[in-house]
Amino acid sequence: MSAAPLTLDDIADLRAYERERDEFRRAVIAEKRLRRVSIGPVVTVTFESRTTVRFQVQEMARAERMTTDGQIQRELDVYNRLLPSTGELSATLFIELTSEEQLRTWLPKLVGIERSIVLRIGTGAGAHLVRSVPEEEHESQLTRPETTSAVHYVRFPCTADELARFSTGPVTLLVNHAGYPEGHGGVVLSDATRALLAGDMAGS
Repeated sequence: MSAAPLTLDDIADLRAYERERDEFRRAVIAEKRLRRVSIGPVVTVTFESRTTVRFQVQEMARAERMTTDGQIQRELDVYNRLLPSTGELSATLFIELTSEEQLRTWLPKLVGIERSIVLRIGTGAGAHLVRSVPEEEHESQLTRPETTSAVHYVRFPCTADELARFSTGPVTLLVNHAGYPEGHGGVVLSDATRALLAGDMAGS
């Protein structure tokens, strides 16, 4: 079961959104501090929720001055696919590059990165490894044999046992890709982040 999809009723019109935007942005920024995890020099993973997805739709509608239900619904059809289903996490994977030289260096080296982000649940020999699975429709548009995209949409599907272990931790997010040795150590999720993501997977 997926998180309840956003509908037209969830999206404020432009004037109403301007009135709430400052407060809403502050709330989203605060939530994203917990949902955003940087691994090594250029990879960042942001775990998505109804709040983060609504923010993306609202900001897109604002930037493009969308005023009709049809325009908004098309955005909802795209962004609702980022919502996690019960028992999984959904995330946007960013390869954060700021120059042409970095693009030429990193993107060919990181082909397959969308299948190489790992949640390590627990420690030692008994740890469970949950590997990222790319969102199929986006993957067909973004994946090329010789280079990768700077943005990918991925999911981490978990079993019932992994969900139970996730709640108690520890949980480490890492990059398991031959072209990214700096990321192999991974980042241990904070208790606050782990609790928030456990709520996502529980469908709350």
